[in-house]
Amino acid sequence: MSKEDNLRESLKTTAQEIAKHDNNPRAWQSWLVFLLEQLEQESVDENPSHQDAFREMLSALEDNLRNRLRTGGW
Repeated sequence: MSKEDNLRESLKTTAQEIAKHDNNPRAWQSWLVFLLEQLEQESVDENPSHQDAFREMLSALEDNLRNRLRTGGW
């Protein structure tokens, strides 16, 4: 199994656990924000120059979310 496959499986398991904890999608926002905060902290602590890349990632995420709302697909 590749590194990406392992990560995908971990994220799938995490999503299932969050949904078991509270299956209402409105509650998930706080967990998504928490995850983004943790990822930002890990990235910037390792290399402060990653701050700009993190902001670019957030902008791309915003575009993906906007497209999801418009088209119904990822």
